[in-house]
Amino acid sequence: MNELLQYTITGITVGMVYALIALGFVLIWKSSGVANLALGQLVLLFSWFTFGMLEQVGMPVWLGLIVVVLFALLLGWMIERFVLRPLIAQPILSLITVTLGLAYLIEGVATTIWPWSIDALPRLFPQEPVHIGTAVVSQEYLWAAVISLVLFILLTLYFKYSRMGIAMRATADDQMAVQACGIPVTKIFSRSWMFACVLAAVGGILMSSIGSISYGLVHTGLKAFSVVILGGLDSFLGAIVAGPIIGLAENIGGGYLTPLTWPGVKDVIPFIIIVIVMFLKPYGLFGEERIERI
Repeated sequence: MNELLQYTITGITVGMVYALIALGFVLIWKSSGVANLALGQLVLLFSWFTFGMLEQVGMPVWLGLIVVVLFALLLGWMIERFVLRPLIAQPILSLITVTLGLAYLIEGVATTIWPWSIDALPRLFPQEPVHIGTAVVSQEYLWAAVISLVLFILLTLYFKYSRMGIAMRATADDQMAVQACGIPVTKIFSRSWMFACVLAAVGGILMSSIGSISYGLVHTGLKAFSVVILGGLDSFLGAIVAGPIIGLAENIGGGYLTPLTWPGVKDVIPFIIIVIVMFLKPYGLFGEERIERI
């Protein structure tokens, strides 16, 4: 029983971070229809960049985190402006392929600048563990869940009430109508990539605080993709619901199946879920079902 409670709490908290990263994927997909296959590499890059600012440059934590967010905003703008905008009106396969190339480029840059395989961020949260029932939980997990939930609420309010947020939602439905209202669609695309990079940066920092910085963070992006598949490619609610589900399945399944199978089974579970969902419910739990004329 103690183990189950421990697995449940840590699974939900890690799943909230997966949901936060997945939200960045949903943002880009809803606004432009582009599948960002560089998601995991962005998480990796921002984690190493945070390490560089805090440990190598020696910035105070508050200043280093601000610099990381500003870098994420700049990188998101540059990706959209110089990589994707020239491909507007090109086949969707071209847009998806260029994000795959971008993924390898980002990973190569990170490997060149930080060639060692693993390191750790300085402590960002209090170290005293929290007792929840019979479970003892590190505060990194709880802070990760709280920060992810707060950001999700803020983004939801932004998209529901702000003028630009409403325009971003409208772009997902009808780009021509948004252009007719005098709002440049390219501005919407830039904003979505900037937000997605900030979410990837925050997610990378939280995951690195829970564990460490390693090239396994690329798999975190892939697990976030499994959240998107389960929740629905175009659903914010789907991301926040599916994240904890994936986290729970990963932690509980890994905790109980590892002694019976092999040590890496925990990392395989999210991808097994992808296969099952694609067979049973291809549009995800909350995804919009589309009927297209062939």
